[in-house]
Amino acid sequence: MVSLALIVNLIGSTKIGGGNKVDCVIDKKKYERGIEISDEEYDAINIKNHKFHGEWNYSIRPRLKKRI
Repeated sequence: MVSLALIVNLIGSTKIGGGNKVDCVIDKKKYERGIEISDEEYDAINIKNHKFHGEWNYSIRPRLKKRI
């Protein structure tokens, strides 16, 4: 890849079905390294791996609310 702008434009021009749109922006925020979450926190993520390359392609949806 030649530049970060080229990468952002390529990702942003991705076509997906169902009327969905891909948004891509450069995030220049600094993030703290080494933050770990517990197994319980990880298990609470509502994540579904896709059939094709599920290690790269997945959906994260809002957490399911527990009924009381």
